[in-house]
Amino acid sequence: MAFAITQTCCADASCVSVCPVNCIHPTPDEPDFGTTEMLYVDPAACIDCGACADACPVDAIFPAGDLTGPLRAYEEINAEYYAGRDVLAEATAAPNFHRWSPPSFARVLPSDFAPLDVAVVGTGPAGMYAVEDLLLHTNSRVTLIDRLPAAGGLIRYGVAPDHPSTKKIGEKFARFHDHPRLRLRLGTEAGPELAERHDAVIYAVGATQARRLGVPGEDLPGSLPAATVVNWYNGHPGVRPAAVDLSAERVVVVGTGNVALDIARILTAAPESLAATSLAPAALTRLRASKVREVVLLARRGPDDAAYTRSELLALAARGELVVDAHDPRIAAAIDAGDGKAAWLRGLPREPVDWSAPPPDGRRVVLRFHSAPVAFTGDTEVRGVAASGPAGEIEILAGRVVRAAGFRGAPVAGLPFDEETGTVPNVSGRVAPGTYVAGWIKRGPSGGIGANKACARETVGALLEDAVAGRLRTRRRGLLRR
Repeated sequence: MAFAITQTCCADASCVSVCPVNCIHPTPDEPDFGTTEMLYVDPAACIDCGACADACPVDAIFPAGDLTGPLRAYEEINAEYYAGRDVLAEATAAPNFHRWSPPSFARVLPSDFAPLDVAVVGTGPAGMYAVEDLLLHTNSRVTLIDRLPAAGGLIRYGVAPDHPSTKKIGEKFARFHDHPRLRLRLGTEAGPELAERHDAVIYAVGATQARRLGVPGEDLPGSLPAATVVNWYNGHPGVRPAAVDLSAERVVVVGTGNVALDIARILTAAPESLAATSLAPAALTRLRASKVREVVLLARRGPDDAAYTRSELLALAARGELVVDAHDPRIAAAIDAGDGKAAWLRGLPREPVDWSAPPPDGRRVVLRFHSAPVAFTGDTEVRGVAASGPAGEIEILAGRVVRAAGFRGAPVAGLPFDEETGTVPNVSGRVAPGTYVAGWIKRGPSGGIGANKACARETVGALLEDAVAGRLRTRRRGLLRR
């Protein structure tokens, strides 16, 4: 029985390195790595050893025959990735169908490489992958800093509380908090003195600002950035328990990315189904009193261009409360004829929606494509969203709007900043010798948790290259002998 990777895949390739028959792809040295939504097990090559399941930090890998409910689809999803391969040709070229890549030794440190003192700012995935690399592959001493009183960053405050397996990767990172060569400083703001006290500083501070939509009414009361809602239900100390008002029957979420789907799923879930999760207690109390019955996911483009991943859509559709607004014949045509993201919507109910009327009884999520927001309407607070469409402009009556159009980084004191991209300009993570960036502040808000592993490795590689070349400022004698 082959194993299969499922929806919580973090794609950090921990499973790839332990597979004895090279049957998990794409691997980090393949062109597709970082571009696919997840990794995939080849059922024809898998020998059912289970090593990948043991190594997976987010409990995403199971015997395919044991999958039930919404996870059952992942047996076929894994197999689809390998469809069309000439297995016979591959079998004659290499054992178990897949060629092994030649060994690569990207780093070579001199035998007399002396310990470095490195500060890492940020305890999210990018920062922790950098910490892991430094502690396991060098003799560096690391000071790990976070301005919040609890470690975790995106894992703690960004992952939806009903995704406990995804949050489990935080346990992998937390084991380094007690490492003898690491000092953890929480509730601490990073200042310019870091550069004076350390040989190098890596900033892994993420992308915390919401992208602006640039439409009238965007700042009306009742219009919230997605980050506020996500931080609210995860108990972020910087967001008030009363920050999210759930007194409206209909909420419009502008965007169709995974964060938008997370918000829609949490706001329409039965509160008791969230009681045993990591949902903030104050958020659970407000959800129990919520009047929200309908969440509208508003998309500028069609179903082929939706930003969500297949796994997030399957998790939402599994509840049986997802509807496609059939206001435009192009939508049905794309779903019926498509073989990409549009095809994922086959089987979902389609119906025209009267946006001037209150939502129907029960709770549901509505996908409305080909509808670009042009304004948020209302005098003293949001009352709806004016959206363009094939039949002209319409108004979707809604008492609350969540802007889930993406994130951007914020300027870091003392570092250059590109306002257009919302990132710190860098080359392979190097801002200047001694100053480095990793994660979303380096490359922009793209890629999931696992994408930060390769990103952090590249940054640490640039740091070590500078150290070996003598480009770091030596704070004390004997720091780096040549």
